[in-house]
Amino acid sequence: MFDSAVAWLVSKGITGQWGDRPFTGDARRTEQVERWAGGGGLRIAEVDGEPAGCVSVGSPAAYVQPAEVAELYVQALVVDRRFPGLGVGAALLDRALAEAGERGVEVLRVDCYAGGDGRLVRWYEEWGFEREAPFTVGEWPGMVLRRAVRP
Repeated sequence: MFDSAVAWLVSKGITGQWGDRPFTGDARRTEQVERWAGGGGLRIAEVDGEPAGCVSVGSPAAYVQPAEVAELYVQALVVDRRFPGLGVGAALLDRALAEAGERGVEVLRVDCYAGGDGRLVRWYEEWGFEREAPFTVGEWPGMVLRRAVRP
């Protein structure tokens, strides 16, 4: 899924988000995905029995300040580019929001790439997230966003 997303981004000239090489074969990326998969928060969406996207929820990354209230954090969200426009990403975020409500936390947070034209930040805002704080990791620009969870 990540490899298809990277290939699609590269085809659009967007290399700042995840680079220009597939996750497959990159030891650092493999370790990262294995942490998400082994952390207990990985959820997979299917379309006609095929894996179409995934979301991983848990604690925030080390480069993000913890929330001042109980939270669930979207660690990763990706949609396989074989399934564009089917609402897979929104369905995965709906699942994360429902899980946050089930856990009784007050906020669902996520961080994302904030470079380029800012389209990814706006996508999260359209889904109901609000900007919380910009940050950088090296030269990589990011934005932490939050959405209140209703019980």
